[in-house]
Amino acid sequence: MRSGVLELLVPASMPHSERERWAEVMTRRLQRQSERRRPTDQRLAERASKLNQRHFGGVLRWTSIGFADMERLWGSCTFTDGAIRIARRAAALPDWVLDYLLVHELAHLVHSDHGVEFHELESRYPLTERAKGYLLALDSLA
Repeated sequence: MRSGVLELLVPASMPHSERERWAEVMTRRLQRQSERRRPTDQRLAERASKLNQRHFGGVLRWTSIGFADMERLWGSCTFTDGAIRIARRAAALPDWVLDYLLVHELAHLVHSDHGVEFHELESRYPLTERAKGYLLALDSLA
């Protein structure tokens, strides 16, 4: 993409019909990628449900989950009412980091603090330490 326009570089010998076909294929592919990256609350809820099944046996319940404008925090969970918020800026992070943020906030549904039991739940996500390092590096740049 260059200035919002798909630029397709192909061999000069490629027939025009083949160029058209590849332009259509790449346009659809980029549209699908863009759709997957769009920060929607529905997408976040779907990811949280999958993570709940995988790492918590599907037992966790929340009242709401969604993206929110947050300047300092990457996420929050209101323990008393089960509301989970993820910083809108996190939507641009790699999926494995976003998944860590969700697991972290899901663990707060069980433990409101950051004690030993909380960290045991959080570490069920296999990329926890790597994701923490990634976020720490981003925060140090800010």
